[in-house]
Amino acid sequence: MSFKKLTLSSSRDIPFNKLVLSQSNVRRIKSGVSIEEFAEDIARRGLLQSLHVRPVVDEDGNETGMFEIPAGGRRYRALEHLVKAKRLNKTAPVPCVVREAGNGILAEDDSLAENTQREALHPLDQFRAFRTLREKGQSEEEIAAAFFVPVNVVKQRLRLAAVSPKLLDLYETDEMSLDQVMTFTINPDHDRQEQVWEALDSSWSKDPYQIRRLLTETTVRASDKRAVFVGLAAYEEAGGTILRDLFQSDDGGWLQDAALLDRLATEKLKAMAAEIAEEGWKWIEVAVNMPYDAAYGLRRIDGTPVDLTDEEQAMIVSLEAEYAELEADHAKAEELPEEIDERLGEIETALATFESRPFIYDPDEIARAGVFVSIGGNGSLSIDRGYVRPEDEAPEDGEGATAGMDGSDASTGATISVAGQQAAPEDEEDDGIKPLPDRLVMELTAHRTLALRDAVAGNPHIAMTALLHKLVTDTFGRYAASSGCLEASVHHVFFPAQSADLKDSLSAKSVNERQEAWKTDIPQDDQALWDWLDALDDASRMALLAHCVSYGVNALYEKVDRYGAGLSKAGLERRLGQANRLAKAVKLDMIEAGWKPTAANYLGRVTKARIVEAVREGVGEQAAQLIDHLKKGDMAKEAERLLADNDWLPEPLRLTDIDDPSDEAGDDEGEALPEFLADDEDAADDADEAESDHLVAAE
Repeated sequence: MSFKKLTLSSSRDIPFNKLVLSQSNVRRIKSGVSIEEFAEDIARRGLLQSLHVRPVVDEDGNETGMFEIPAGGRRYRALEHLVKAKRLNKTAPVPCVVREAGNGILAEDDSLAENTQREALHPLDQFRAFRTLREKGQSEEEIAAAFFVPVNVVKQRLRLAAVSPKLLDLYETDEMSLDQVMTFTINPDHDRQEQVWEALDSSWSKDPYQIRRLLTETTVRASDKRAVFVGLAAYEEAGGTILRDLFQSDDGGWLQDAALLDRLATEKLKAMAAEIAEEGWKWIEVAVNMPYDAAYGLRRIDGTPVDLTDEEQAMIVSLEAEYAELEADHAKAEELPEEIDERLGEIETALATFESRPFIYDPDEIARAGVFVSIGGNGSLSIDRGYVRPEDEAPEDGEGATAGMDGSDASTGATISVAGQQAAPEDEEDDGIKPLPDRLVMELTAHRTLALRDAVAGNPHIAMTALLHKLVTDTFGRYAASSGCLEASVHHVFFPAQSADLKDSLSAKSVNERQEAWKTDIPQDDQALWDWLDALDDASRMALLAHCVSYGVNALYEKVDRYGAGLSKAGLERRLGQANRLAKAVKLDMIEAGWKPTAANYLGRVTKARIVEAVREGVGEQAAQLIDHLKKGDMAKEAERLLADNDWLPEPLRLTDIDDPSDEAGDDEGEALPEFLADDEDAADDADEAESDHLVAAE
């Protein structure tokens, strides 16, 4: 079979004023680059593609000298824009491919073919083309201007082109999606990118969030209080790298060098401590995370706030008047205008600054007192001045304090000590769900005790009931006075084990604020205290009673000594039973108290079986199956994400059905411990000894 050889349409230049748009053009909807931007591109680089035209004929079929354009209408309109702007002559020659009149092919056919038969450029080709332009000297701004896209789009495409070539090859063959490639741009390390993809290769789920989690698992979020305290600029200046996601919100990114961040935070704290030491303090304790109750047993010295200047007092009056006026003007508004709400916030911040002005202390007291310096929960510097240790109550006759092991300020003699950060021991992984480690249960019940104190302090009726229960128990001699949930003396119960987030918990803040509020009102003189208490109204007396009683609440789990030296098994059961009854009475909800499971406070401290069980209970079996193949560190982080908006709690923080053995005959056997603590005693002891060895090494 033979084919007739083709003859292509001729090409020639036609004056612009001899061209007209054809009504046969199938494109009706505007899309892509605007005509104005297209015109600018033609002005810069010239016309890259000829117009496709046909002769216009009259009623008799004779050519009129004009040509219609069925394919190339956007190019024509861009040229028309340049002619109207007098940047192109109306007789300027335009390259055209001329289709003969009456050739049997419809004009609509040509228009449709041109718009449908061309293949769009693969995104990867565009990424690589942008990279080539950048490598040949064009700036990101120049590339953006040439292709009429924002500079950020150019940055994104250059970042995509910088992904590992192996992964880009997978994208080219459709083995990887564009969303996945975009996620890999977070970490520029090609080896790490390839490791993550290999780790996910056997998994049926390769969602972008999993890739992002693996790429950033050893990093620190920019919102971390250490990062806020040090500052991203200082971190980068010290050589630190910040990983950024150019394709979605990343809250500031991820700091890649956690060790550098810790060093910078500690150095900045020590520098601040050195400045504070010049005030004459005897000692300064520095820690990134200052433990809750770090000042327990220390006397707080009194200070006098620095007097306000006349200008400051006038400013306070002015701000308060403005605040009252704004509130009055918008009292009936259902929602404040954004600018008014912002201004009210500014006024509140300014007034708070005046209230938090520094204190003046007695120089003699400063010489024997110290300061705690740490990082607050919001990343600000936290300075807590004026604490005297018992051994420093009497003035020293010697030459002053000796330098601490961690360093001291030579000019003042103040000892500056840096508290070490305790590392969590790594659990041995075995099959099955085993008892929770003793230390973890102690930390969890420390959270619960603090929340229970806060709840009891807010319920005078329950506080009175608990107090009377304890007093009646002691008076009628039913049990040893040292056992039970409430020590009515009241003894301050110290937390021997606590997680780093205990100090910043909602319960800790609430208890501390209430303590400071009462402390400012309570007289120091004993007789004056009696008179003050006697004059209080009943509501205030009950509120103060509840606050004091709450400090005796002890819902802590402690390790039982099988040989009877210390807390007995029956005593622990009685304490936990009474604590649970008290929690039910005040309707304690640890979720409302602000506790959430994280890798740091629970999920990273238990076995993989317990992590999976937590997700199964909190989210469901399908979610548990999504993580059961992960390594423990990855599993803990993913479980934290899955449980973030869930009401799941570990057993020690739940309201259990442990009965109070107070109504039964007291004996050494008692009832069984909760299931999460029950196990073979020898095995438990071995685990505790191993954990203890880890803790000694960490501390």
